[in-house]
Amino acid sequence: MASVPSLAATVNQRVSDALSAALPEAGAADPLLRRSDRADFQANGMLALAKKLKGNPRELASKVVEGIEAPELIKDIEVSGPGFLNITITDEAIVKTLAARAADDRLGVPYASNPGTTVIDYAQPNVAKEMHVGHLRSAVIGDALRHMLDFTGEKTIGRHHIGDWGTQFGMLIQYLIENPDQLAPAADVDGEQAMSNLNRVYKASRAVFDADEEFKERARKRVVALQSGDKETLELWQRFVDESKVYFYSVFEKLDMEIRDDEIVGESAYNDMMAETARLLEESGVAVRSEGALVVFFDDIKGKDDQPVPLIVQKADGGFGYAASDLSAIRDRALGLKATTLLYVVDVRQSLHFKMVFETARRMGWLNDEVTAHNMGYGTVLGADGKPFKTRAGETVRLEDLLDEAAQRAAEVVREKARDLTEEEIQERGAQVGIGAVKYADLSTSANRDYKFDLDQMVSLNGDTSVYIQYAHARIKSILRRAGEARPVAHPELPLAPAERALGLHLDQFGEIVLDAAAEYAPHKLTAYLYQLASLYTTFYDQCHVLSEDNAPDVVENRLFLCDVTARTLHKGMALLGIRTPERL
Repeated sequence: MASVPSLAATVNQRVSDALSAALPEAGAADPLLRRSDRADFQANGMLALAKKLKGNPRELASKVVEGIEAPELIKDIEVSGPGFLNITITDEAIVKTLAARAADDRLGVPYASNPGTTVIDYAQPNVAKEMHVGHLRSAVIGDALRHMLDFTGEKTIGRHHIGDWGTQFGMLIQYLIENPDQLAPAADVDGEQAMSNLNRVYKASRAVFDADEEFKERARKRVVALQSGDKETLELWQRFVDESKVYFYSVFEKLDMEIRDDEIVGESAYNDMMAETARLLEESGVAVRSEGALVVFFDDIKGKDDQPVPLIVQKADGGFGYAASDLSAIRDRALGLKATTLLYVVDVRQSLHFKMVFETARRMGWLNDEVTAHNMGYGTVLGADGKPFKTRAGETVRLEDLLDEAAQRAAEVVREKARDLTEEEIQERGAQVGIGAVKYADLSTSANRDYKFDLDQMVSLNGDTSVYIQYAHARIKSILRRAGEARPVAHPELPLAPAERALGLHLDQFGEIVLDAAAEYAPHKLTAYLYQLASLYTTFYDQCHVLSEDNAPDVVENRLFLCDVTARTLHKGMALLGIRTPERL
């Protein structure tokens, strides 16, 4: 089915046509339509246009009103103040537009006008290391953006740039060669056992590395063997990667995220490209040799001593750093994957690094007007006290522990409200609600800001939380189950109560909000919309009894229709954020 234009878009077009007819010398004109607390919409475009053409804005506004004939759409339109148009929509138009949305699986949401291919770099854990709270935001934000972009018609390709290369692997592999029975095959363990194995090997190898100079030297030679493709070394390195993946998948499963194996493309994947990347940079003159290292300088990036801060592509000893792998990744994504957009969901503290990497890629032509890169730098997760989130012992919080606690806290909330759920169902809903609460708290904050991780607030039934939205959805589903033979049916001929109108007008904005939030990489705009929708539904629920015996059958059907569209919109919106909406809570 074709997309359904919003009421705002339809009204905007009618006013624009009338404006052009009243003032043909102005050409196409923007009415500057927006929502208003004085009417349904207010158009302010007459002021700027009249000023430009040295006319009277109230006279122009009056001419526009005379030129609008749309009784099925506009109930009332009045000139206010210095030329504002206050516009009230008919109840019939609201219900008919919602009925058109309800007839479509996409709820009438249009596709983006110029979809392309976006590579999203997100969820980047490190091999042989536990995932901690610092890994949460990249995964949650990246997953939500991917759902949103996919829904608008963009082709997305995930890239999980895991830390699987570098000095520490020489230490780990050398230790494993000298202690071959220390790591069990990945196929024989679950996620928790895999991480336990890796932790044990890492700690043991680190202890030997710090205490034994001869072992340290052997480990450094092992790094060279790894980078040069030695067969035995690579096989052992692969065991670490496989073991780590078992663990990664177990954590991502708790986060209710799908991670595809072919999209886990770590630093190692670009090892064979880095020498060529360096050569291309040097031959083009974008990078230069400085004290033996290959570096890129920038006029506007300077350090404390006012000296240029270089991007180091290749160290003086011939080794490659993060810049070489990141630039190689851009080459691969732009030239190999034919991406039109590269989206990086990384810690805001890496912003300077990526600013230099992107500028270098632009100088090389790998990024240009057709291929752009964006850094979605995200802020830090803080504790409820506003300080960096740590355990009581001052250690980094394990992500698994955090998610388990969220699920248990949520299960307690569900248990308090549950009437007909088994303990197994309570635990299942607890996981959905708890993980949803963690995701929503993250996504409802603008990505570049820090946010406080407060589980008590996250799983609260009150306030701007996913639980509040999930509970509104479950309440609607309960009403629909109790409706008996009554069915949701739109009745455009019926007058709407104020709470019904407010709910209907907000429902109609869903498509515009989804497109805007996706285009701006702003999941928090979608969370704000959904919270307001749940709040408006709560007001509707309190003021407009749905299944009251005092209601005529057509009133019951129309209110069930509003309930149904609201439930579907909440469900779809939360799904785009990667959050479940249980039918019973």
